Amino acid sequence: MANHTGETRAASAQLVQDRDELTAVREELLDKISANGNLPALGSSVSRVVQMASSDDEAVRSLANFIMSDVGLTQKILRLANSVNHRTHAPNSAVTTVSKAIFLLGFETVKTCALGMLLVDRMPGTRASGVRNELLQSLSASMFGRELARRSLHKDAEEAAIAALFKNIGQLLVAAHDHSLYAEINALARDGMPLARAAHQVIGTSFETLSETVMSAWEMPDSIIQSLAPLSGGTLRVARNRQEWIQQVAAFSSAAAKLLAEPEHAGGASALVARFGAALNIDQAKLDQMLASVAEETSALAGQLKLSPVAKVEQNAAKPEASALWRQLEGEDGSIMGLPAEFLLQTADEDDPGQNLARHASGKPINARDLLLTGVQDVTEMMASGRCKPNDLVMLVLETIYRGMGFRFATVCLKDVKTNQFRARISLGENNTALQAGFGFSANVTRDLFHLAMSNDVDLLISDATDPKICDLIPGWHRSLLPDTRSFIVLPLVVQKKPIGFFYADRTVTAMEGVPPDEAAMIKTLKGQVVAALSPR
Repeated sequence: MANHTGETRAASAQLVQDRDELTAVREELLDKISANGNLPALGSSVSRVVQMASSDDEAVRSLANFIMSDVGLTQKILRLANSVNHRTHAPNSAVTTVSKAIFLLGFETVKTCALGMLLVDRMPGTRASGVRNELLQSLSASMFGRELARRSLHKDAEEAAIAALFKNIGQLLVAAHDHSLYAEINALARDGMPLARAAHQVIGTSFETLSETVMSAWEMPDSIIQSLAPLSGGTLRVARNRQEWIQQVAAFSSAAAKLLAEPEHAGGASALVARFGAALNIDQAKLDQMLASVAEETSALAGQLKLSPVAKVEQNAAKPEASALWRQLEGEDGSIMGLPAEFLLQTADEDDPGQNLARHASGKPINARDLLLTGVQDVTEMMASGRCKPNDLVMLVLETIYRGMGFRFATVCLKDVKTNQFRARISLGENNTALQAGFGFSANVTRDLFHLAMSNDVDLLISDATDPKICDLIPGWHRSLLPDTRSFIVLPLVVQKKPIGFFYADRTVTAMEGVPPDEAAMIKTLKGQVVAALSPR
């Protein structure tokens, strides 16, 4: 009896010790994650982007502003847009503005890709194969989520793509912050232990609980956090509400992404259809179609982010469940093993067509004419499509002028009839939020550059704002708000002889190269296209 009691006490003591050790492991892991200062900012960015709904009139402007506030993100989105553009057989039509990229790729595609790019940029250890595997899993899952969102009647269904992007965030965080723990969990899983049990055994918690803890600390939206909870086993029924549907989509997307990465798992496709088919209206044919589409998109995006390239889709008539699969070809040392040349994304290392250019001393691109001409063509294309909103058009023209001419700050001012003021409505560039808030003046006519330009419908292209003749016409509010302006433009918007606003853009240096007639003509054309779009029909 004494021996039995002793053994029981020893076993209990061992359990307590094991539990304490797991608690210490878990706390150390959380400390490593919280010490990464980039990750909370990611949560803030996600929260901001989740709130951008494509049905909102300001959606394109908000998303374009968000992307352009990050130079690296801007370059990646433009590269992605150009790679897609080339694949659609328009090699001579480079995408040089984020606004055009959104128009070309679609609002939801750009939004989801931007979040994936942020996740890659802010996650440490991206050279490690485990981190790359999990990042590719996240990107691929988000694309499955987006495919299902397109078919859904749920309001704001695109949130499912974001939930899918973060479905495996627990695994990704462990891989990025403690590779030995990640390897130990995966080794147990490969030996047949369920992944959830393996995680509990190594870090004392499930990946889902770890994800919830971290994402709550990042202040991520509750709907995204709740969608990461595990589903019940077996065949799933049609969701009772939107939140349950997002949870199902996130789980399906994660499983489908794993299927892409593990083509040797021959029965995976059939099992996926059996479990999720009724709930998400997916049969074998639809799954094969999605697998093929997502494989191609994952390859393109992985190339832009310099993650491991993936092979093209191959169909397997003997085993339809193994169709449309891609396989990672990167070795542990980052080498590429046997990748055919045609699989390489040629645009991955090209410069941003509107950013890394030869420039005048003022910052104006040497090829400003070409960039402006591309903008004119983009505006014409958008107007001809019949699906371009006036706000989207104004944003595209503003971005074309801002990037094409190399300005420091650019804005569109419109007249507010209620307050009888001209106020900035859309802005780009340095400190644009604060400058937009202060950029406004009375609509009562006075003798200054802005009123003179609008009253006479004359475009002003000022190369040297320190010229005494110009200085006398610059209003006091402008001197206070933008005291360092040395060159600028004012392009009035006059509809039926009534001034409704103007485009404005400036630099902190003089522009002695001036604006030659061909560039001036294209700027006038851009402005004219906006006036035409705003004119009553």
